[in-house]
Amino acid sequence: MSSESDRLDRVDDLVARAMAAGADAADAIYVEGTSLSMACRKGQPEMLTRSEGYDLGLRVFIGNRQAMVSSSDFSKSALSELVERAVAMARVVPEDPYCGLAPSELLATDIPDLDGCDPVEPDGPELERRAAVAEDAARSIAGVTNSEGAEAGWGCSYVALAGSNGFSATRAGSSHSLSVSVLAGEGTEMERDYDFAVAVHGEDLADPAELGKSAGEKAVRRLNPQKAETAQVPVIYDPRVSSSLLRHLASAINGVSVARGTTFLKDKMGDQLFPEAITVVDDPLRQRGLGSKPFDAEGVATARRNVIENGVLQTWILDLRSARQLDLQTTGHASRGTSSAPSPSITNFYLAAGDVSPEELIGGIDQGFYVTELIGMGVNGVTGDYSRGAGGFWIENGELGYAVSEMTIAGNLKDIFMNMTAADDLEFKFGTNAPTVRVDGLTVAGK
Repeated sequence: MSSESDRLDRVDDLVARAMAAGADAADAIYVEGTSLSMACRKGQPEMLTRSEGYDLGLRVFIGNRQAMVSSSDFSKSALSELVERAVAMARVVPEDPYCGLAPSELLATDIPDLDGCDPVEPDGPELERRAAVAEDAARSIAGVTNSEGAEAGWGCSYVALAGSNGFSATRAGSSHSLSVSVLAGEGTEMERDYDFAVAVHGEDLADPAELGKSAGEKAVRRLNPQKAETAQVPVIYDPRVSSSLLRHLASAINGVSVARGTTFLKDKMGDQLFPEAITVVDDPLRQRGLGSKPFDAEGVATARRNVIENGVLQTWILDLRSARQLDLQTTGHASRGTSSAPSPSITNFYLAAGDVSPEELIGGIDQGFYVTELIGMGVNGVTGDYSRGAGGFWIENGELGYAVSEMTIAGNLKDIFMNMTAADDLEFKFGTNAPTVRVDGLTVAGK
């Protein structure tokens, strides 16, 4: 691993080279990463992999033209060629009136420590232990008959960003992950389920034995599924799948889609999209958050925002280019790779907890559908039409009943959002999080 000063020197030098070669403005990004993973199945180790990589990207501007190039060869001759190629490309590409670096007043200057990188790197034996404990716990559940295995992983990445606008800074992030998948039943009556966890710091990762036990119990509970009758009923989204509704929202309010007019929410800024009790937050400054970052990929300072407040849409998710297209100011949501221009994306995105328990959400339902699995991507971002395969459990008289599979949930995201109720069981497990969610009036298609 290179040092922080080495990373900064690398991007600062590349920007200086680009300016000397005739660029009007430039920025450079350096990405360095290491990952390690260990898999086991039926108590035996199956795979141990480690990867290390680094890449350097340069973006140059000549007037309203921009070009991006990248390289993993850091020799002097390769970097000289990289700069020459980028400047030459920028002279001939079509003009883009919305491109450009961030003005100095938007740049991050006071960069907080978000505790986003675990200094402890687990070794192979520790990852093997996590995977083995999780799988053993899953296989110990009565009714579990086979295993697809367990896998434990770790990764760490370092990013350095510099621009001719004066920005120069680094950030780092890590993640620990653990997953296990098992099967229950015999022959053609087998069912599969899994559990998964990820955390920035290893000490925050879910206990492997508890995770494995959860996966085994989930698989057994899915045995002997049925198809329910087609009906219009309340649907309860388990936290494992409720975050998918937030991802649909994030896609619909992404600045690129809004600027192009290719989203069903393109003219809904300031409108009531959800009930008043609903708040949706994007918080890039959350301590140990999986999506946390003190500055975005354009060096712009990030900030916590209520995207939905009292049910009303408050903001788009914007980078500089999409903000300029909409005659707005960036929200600091730019992300990018080394060979691509920035584009907007969410960070730690979550639906705030409600004030009722999951049991209370379910308790008032005579007939309904509790969803634990969603299949396919049948969502039309232009119209909001929603249709996805699903599995889970049928709700009868306020309680979970028999397992159901091969169902379809259909509706429109506008109606889904407006008929949403959030439970009080929010947990921050992933980058996008939501509690148990109830949506009334959806069509569920079965037999």
